[in-house]
Amino acid sequence: MPPTSQDDLAVQRAYDEVADTYADHFRSTHFRSTGPEQPADLGMIEHFASLLPGDKHVLDAGCGAGRMMPVLAKLRCQVEGVDLSPGMIRRARHDHPGFPSQVASISTLPFPDGSFDGVFSWYSTIHIPDAGLPDVVGEARRVLRSGGLFLVAFQTGQGVRDVSEGYRRRGHDIVLYRYDRAADSFSSLIASAGMTEIGRLERAAVSDERTGQAVLVARA
Repeated sequence: MPPTSQDDLAVQRAYDEVADTYADHFRSTHFRSTGPEQPADLGMIEHFASLLPGDKHVLDAGCGAGRMMPVLAKLRCQVEGVDLSPGMIRRARHDHPGFPSQVASISTLPFPDGSFDGVFSWYSTIHIPDAGLPDVVGEARRVLRSGGLFLVAFQTGQGVRDVSEGYRRRGHDIVLYRYDRAADSFSSLIASAGMTEIGRLERAAVSDERTGQAVLVARA
């Protein structure tokens, strides 16, 4: 049975192991060429960017290999990224050298309060157990300026899924779990952190997806 918890070290080790495979598979060069994203998903990103205040200084919180940073930049955002995995940051710096990125946990962001106009969390909360999620959402709120926006995307549903098999087929001996969540429960957590939901996308699975998807946008 999948565990109810998974610590940062386990996630870091897994993504360090698969960083090159992941980065080579999921590439992005411009707004309409991101790979797995559907038009509705991209529409939510565009909506988020259009509502950003100030200079549109955005933190890609859990940027992975950096594939979404040029997408945000095409929408006139000033982007920088953090990720738990040094392997992923290595690829982000190699593949997208125009964007600053550093190793950091999204649970303990290395930035002062009110540093950003937007925090962009594109499927970066999916490996965090329920008990750790309030810290992540609280950190997003802390580093946002008043009126700033938080975008979070995730798979919907309930329960824990073992997502290791796809990487094992490519020769990576890892263990990695994903936590699916209802959009309403995530929205309640966002509200508890002092943010107000202002936009939502919920859609059914398409193509080779196995679960529904959600994107929430909230204002600090």
